[in-house]
Amino acid sequence: MVENTRVALVTGGSGGIGRDTSERLARDGIAVAVHYAGNEARADEVVESITSAGGRAMTVGGDVADEGAMAEAFDAVERNFGGIDVVVNTAGIMLLGPLVDFDLDDLDRMHRTNIRGTFIVTQLAARRLREGGAIVNFSSSVVKLQQPAYAAYAATKGAVEAVSLILARELRGRDITVNAVAPGPVATPLFLDGKDQETIERIAGLNPMNRLGEPEDIAEVVSFLAGPGRWVNGQTLYANGGAV
Repeated sequence: MVENTRVALVTGGSGGIGRDTSERLARDGIAVAVHYAGNEARADEVVESITSAGGRAMTVGGDVADEGAMAEAFDAVERNFGGIDVVVNTAGIMLLGPLVDFDLDDLDRMHRTNIRGTFIVTQLAARRLREGGAIVNFSSSVVKLQQPAYAAYAATKGAVEAVSLILARELRGRDITVNAVAPGPVATPLFLDGKDQETIERIAGLNPMNRLGEPEDIAEVVSFLAGPGRWVNGQTLYANGGAV
């Protein structure tokens, strides 16, 4: 390993925003651990994409809501790359429906991944990141948009914001930044699933840019927070083309 190379762990790094984030951080010269929960082959594809372009990458697996599995993932990254400087939590699920009849099992599923998973990975990051590190968690612009059918999902993302902004204050003196990124609608499989073209076009028109975000738009924000944006700390950055 090249001395002083920064190292990042990206949860959910094998698809959507996570994949673009992994590849962007690698282009920034950061060694990247691409995390996956169930699709190792897709994570391997991301690693191949990074290494074929001259970057350094590895895969790590594990359920983000399992503290033992994620501790092992952190151990593996430290063994291979010598330490960890950046943790990006893109792993998450989105299940929608009106609050009045929302399935409580679905609520528990989202809580387990979006809240417990983010909490566990953030806790490990707070314990293990090297000085000068950065934690980037993922909220969502729906926290402020108040759209019908998003109550349960927005509640999990509001919790992520609370955890992130409070931890930034708790890490006083550590030179570790903690921020949340709140994307608007982004053209990922997670967002597009189950939506017809009319719905997609309507949502795309909610911002003055008149388009959906692309994963690379969000990766650009993460790149800033993971690298040069050292004076941005304890904030939620809304990356949504001006929707809110």
